[in-house]
Amino acid sequence: MTDKPFGVNLTFLPALAATFMLMFARLGTMVMLMPGLGEQGIPMRVRLVIAVMLTLVMMPLHQAAYASVDLSNFAPVVGLLIKEIIIGVVLGMAGRLTISALQVAGVVVAQQLGIGFASTVDPSQQEQTAIVASFLTMLGVVLIFATDLHHLVIGALEQSYRIFAPGAPLPTDDFAQLILITTAGAFRVGAQIAAPFLVFGLLFNVGLGVLARLMPQVQIFFLGTPASIMLGFLLLSLILAAVMAVFLGYVGSMLGDLALR
Repeated sequence: MTDKPFGVNLTFLPALAATFMLMFARLGTMVMLMPGLGEQGIPMRVRLVIAVMLTLVMMPLHQAAYASVDLSNFAPVVGLLIKEIIIGVVLGMAGRLTISALQVAGVVVAQQLGIGFASTVDPSQQEQTAIVASFLTMLGVVLIFATDLHHLVIGALEQSYRIFAPGAPLPTDDFAQLILITTAGAFRVGAQIAAPFLVFGLLFNVGLGVLARLMPQVQIFFLGTPASIMLGFLLLSLILAAVMAVFLGYVGSMLGDLALR
């Protein structure tokens, strides 16, 4: 009787490594773009750790979906990797477009208040934008975490494997429709948020025009600019809670569609 040498079977490692790489390609791309988790103000290493941990958590749930991956040929793995990255980009951009509603509203509000020239670097996007847009964007990100909407972001990551199964043909029509609906929704919500300020700007400028006709000797510009800024910020402080409630409702409905459909 011959004794068999003691050893550990490691033949599962290539398949496990390929599955982890494919799942990380989708989840990592989505994490880098999703609102709340993918903000530029969060250090890259922190976002990388979040993506790795989410991949490790979700791997036991969806590992079987990658069982049909052919590891004997390099081309199928690369093709599936590209598909996973595309899915991550599309879903992540759909979430990222929700934040653009506040940027659109902030730029319009700044123009109506007469401070469109006042710009600063948006910490969440690391780009130059109107100071009101930067404030609304930062407030929106804070409220996403404060109201636990980032849980829907994680739910959307998990649900993506049920909507877009690994290895299935890419639904380009659905992708285009998703981006179109999300973009239209972001502009719609941005316009709704900025609507009171559009009315304010119209009435205020009409009033200045009437005042200029009645009292030509008054320097309307020096009188109107400070009044516009003061009254505009007063209006913003009065309706800020309602404005952010509209935004959170939009974000919740959009992420809920991705996470619960």
